[in-house]
Amino acid sequence: MITRDEALNLLETNVKAENMRKHSLASEAVMRAIAQRLGKNEDEWGLAGLLHDIDVEITNADPYTHGPYSEKILAGKVTDEMLDAIIMHNEVATGKERTSDFQHALAAGETITGLVTATTLVYPDKKLASVKPKSVTKRMKQKAFAASVKRENILECEKIGIPLPEFSELAVNAMKNISDELGL
Repeated sequence: MITRDEALNLLETNVKAENMRKHSLASEAVMRAIAQRLGKNEDEWGLAGLLHDIDVEITNADPYTHGPYSEKILAGKVTDEMLDAIIMHNEVATGKERTSDFQHALAAGETITGLVTATTLVYPDKKLASVKPKSVTKRMKQKAFAASVKRENILECEKIGIPLPEFSELAVNAMKNISDELGL
């Protein structure tokens, strides 16, 4: 399997937008926290978070090609289960339902990073350190929700047995641990 350094090199080669690379780093942190909570392989799940958007710029985030195109970049470099989770993080492209804990976790984990980031942007004078998990959970219930974030994906956390309030806390804390690296 690919090492983290190799994954970072692939990310830098294929993803030029700094905000997308930061999103990938945040997703890696959240996926490691989910894996730890569920007793799964933290390295594998973390790398899936890091690499889930490896094709986002190549496909222009087209919902019908983003995800499956990752196979062209990652085939033979990652486990089949990891590649499957990466492909399935955008279920629109496959037309299939997510079926594994890994798939549900990556969909929820990478999506909540967007919501946490959007929560910090609501109050530009504040940083990630001031974001409360309760505020993230509350934003899930508001009508004025982050446009690029799908509630349904975040709620996949409940399919892996993590209630939303706990999942919000897990994600916020994981991101706070790398807030300097994220610039938030």
